[in-house]
Amino acid sequence: MKKEDINTIEEENKTAAENVAAENVEDTAGKAEDEAVAEPEAVAEGEAEAEEKDPLEVAKAEIEELKKQALYKQAEFDNFRKRTMKEKAELILSGGEKTITAILPVLDDFERALQDKSDDPDAVREGMKLIFSKFIKTLEQLGVKKIETDDVDFNVDFHESVALVPGMGEDKKGKVIDCVQTGYMLNDKVIRYAKVAVGQ
Repeated sequence: MKKEDINTIEEENKTAAENVAAENVEDTAGKAEDEAVAEPEAVAEGEAEAEEKDPLEVAKAEIEELKKQALYKQAEFDNFRKRTMKEKAELILSGGEKTITAILPVLDDFERALQDKSDDPDAVREGMKLIFSKFIKTLEQLGVKKIETDDVDFNVDFHESVALVPGMGEDKKGKVIDCVQTGYMLNDKVIRYAKVAVGQ
């Protein structure tokens, strides 16, 4: 092969290599340009989406959601109120059931005492005492207690003065002398004040 031919081949190879390098540079530049163009397009799309979500629409959607929650809570409260009122009404109507059930055995004793044909006054008195004792125990089980009046200081929280008794001496002044009507408490609440005479 001649020297001239070798030089020609080398020049052709060199030209081809330069062409390939130039193509690579152009491809890279083209890709960079495409990416640069794509990036603003993506940003523009994001901005368009943000613009699509109008603040007014977002606020309206939130208001609708809050309205739904408020309606749900209101319905829930109404159900609770109705259920509570129903339970309260049932309690009022059947609240005395426990008391009546507890007293019925005492009523049975009274019926048996009335059916008894005994003429012995002592036996009748003894039977009445037993029934009375049973009745007091039943009341105590229900939370009813007698207000004490025997030789205690007059107390407006438990006693109601119906008479003042003068001349009882200094040691009886301001004390309960006599109980006209017994007072009772239900679970530490006065349900009837004791009517008493007080020393003056």
